[in-house]
Amino acid sequence: MTEKQKAKLEAEIKRTYEMFSYEREYADYEYICGIDEVGRGPLAGPVVTCAVILPKDCDILYLNDSKKVSEKKRELLYDEIMEKAVAVSIGEASWERIDEINILQATYEAMRTAVNNLSVKPDILLNDAVTIPLVDIKQVPIIKGDAKSASIAAASIVAKVTRDRMMVEFDDKYPGYGFAKHKGYGTAQHIQALKELGPCEIHRRSFIKNFI
Repeated sequence: MTEKQKAKLEAEIKRTYEMFSYEREYADYEYICGIDEVGRGPLAGPVVTCAVILPKDCDILYLNDSKKVSEKKRELLYDEIMEKAVAVSIGEASWERIDEINILQATYEAMRTAVNNLSVKPDILLNDAVTIPLVDIKQVPIIKGDAKSASIAAASIVAKVTRDRMMVEFDDKYPGYGFAKHKGYGTAQHIQALKELGPCEIHRRSFIKNFI
């Protein structure tokens, strides 16, 4: 290992240690659960949430907000999180549900599903910025939590990989929109396809009014 690589690794170990600061702060709680969502902004597809309980002696490097991690790195981290986590659970709300009760309520619903379906009941929830209604577990909302808490970052990565894989499958089912590339977000290509082809089944009707 070169000196440069060594310095880089040491810096990452230090950064990762900082990512566990909230987990250390709440170390009296046995099962600390990180929660995050992916897909609130897209014009199509579900919103996906994830709840992750990491072990106390967790040593996963490179955990970060999923948007700051490359796709290749996210896939590797996904496998490592799934292997090392005490429990992982996914929640999702469909495009129909988003149209029915709005994106915020649909996200809360999907978060409750993720928490309720964990194989281990958490003692405390570390949430990315929100407080989830109708949950009887202590919650700590952390602004930009996916970049500050390892547990939330892990949830962010698992949710992102899960949703991205779904959108790649939808690309096969509904060709022409470019779902595999933009994952349902409102890129110029996506909006152009929407105008030319009209909406498909997975488009959120409440999100696309301005484009069709």
